[in-house]
Amino acid sequence: MITTASAIGVAQAPDPGADLPSYVDGVCRAACTAARELARTDTATKNRALEAIATQLLKRHAEIACANAEDMRAAREHGLNEALLDRLELTPKRQESMVQGVREIAALPDPIGEILELRRRPSGIQVGRMRVPLGVIGVIYESRPGVTVDAAALCLKSGNAVILRGGTESLRSNLAIGRCLHAGLAEVDLPLMAVTVIADPDRAIVGELLRAQDGIDVLVPRGGRSLIEKVSSEARMPVLRHLDGICHVYVDAGADLDKAEAVAYNAKTQRYATCNTMECLLVAEAVAAKLLPRLGRRFLEARVELRGCERTCTLLPEAVPATEQDYATEFLSPILAVRVVADLDEALAHIERFGSAHTDAIITENLDRALRFLREVDSSSVLVNASTRFADGCEYGLGAELGISTDKLHARGPVGLESLTSQKFVVLGTGQVRT
Repeated sequence: MITTASAIGVAQAPDPGADLPSYVDGVCRAACTAARELARTDTATKNRALEAIATQLLKRHAEIACANAEDMRAAREHGLNEALLDRLELTPKRQESMVQGVREIAALPDPIGEILELRRRPSGIQVGRMRVPLGVIGVIYESRPGVTVDAAALCLKSGNAVILRGGTESLRSNLAIGRCLHAGLAEVDLPLMAVTVIADPDRAIVGELLRAQDGIDVLVPRGGRSLIEKVSSEARMPVLRHLDGICHVYVDAGADLDKAEAVAYNAKTQRYATCNTMECLLVAEAVAAKLLPRLGRRFLEARVELRGCERTCTLLPEAVPATEQDYATEFLSPILAVRVVADLDEALAHIERFGSAHTDAIITENLDRALRFLREVDSSSVLVNASTRFADGCEYGLGAELGISTDKLHARGPVGLESLTSQKFVVLGTGQVRT
């Protein structure tokens, strides 16, 4: 049985007894109605809703934790891998981060209605661009119940309605969070269908959402390669997505080795199952003999398996020979590919061949080489002397993110408030006519 919360205001919940296409159509229609109301909602009301949601998340902390524990138990019984289990788990710290993220989004400037680049033309008219919501955002995701909060908060602040279809493995957690979201919306009389958490686990719903081009303006998939490829190939509306996070750290000949050791170790071990975790370490041969034994000891203590080139295996007896496929793999686990390269040119060539345009970093004290790396690495985030783990909406000051886009059009990198808006031309005149 498909279940959904009833709605208040102008948006009405679809009939839960309807057939699947009719149900999804009803969800989309209700979301479109809610999106129109959100588009004209003032900033103060949206911020009050976000604060009410944050309060509900705190108030129902134990309920969310209990639901997540049930999801974790069922996921282990079904043999979910460690990467997915890590993404599924809501630790107390992650619950605190969800609340903090909602409040940070409330504190950010509201992009809606902002007029940019207003210029006076020879005719006397003034031409500018105004930020407006995209409309209805669909999010299809696996594990990651935190996405439920981030997506709802970002879409609410940017004036968009959102339809959330999480994975079966996180259903209990998502529904518990959804109750907090609806309670917060109800406190300020905003339509509950501004946030729809689809409760039915039927996978056929995904196919219906992909065909709902009249009701969903943009889709955001978050999950494994198979999910993202399916959404990218079958969706009839624009998609914001990335496939893999094959992230590199290149240690240059001009690097401070203490800095390089700290950054590379953090980039791999701070958390294994994230898309901005380093999967390949590139080290200039000029510093390899000094740096790799130091890093090798630390990775060995952390039980990270090292797969390296011939030079790496000579310097690190504990490493195993790497295959070409290792350099093209997003491990999402304690496995790291390592390669000694001649110089920056060889590092750039390696990243171009094996990278996924997600996040790459250089460690160097040489300004010219740092600037070359920034210019020539064609990724959504490029860092100098900092861990790849910083490629994140919260760390970038966006409050949260709806995902990370490696596309080059519309949005690139962490998808925050501005990425969930479009722009329309606005013209201010005083009675001008065109001759």
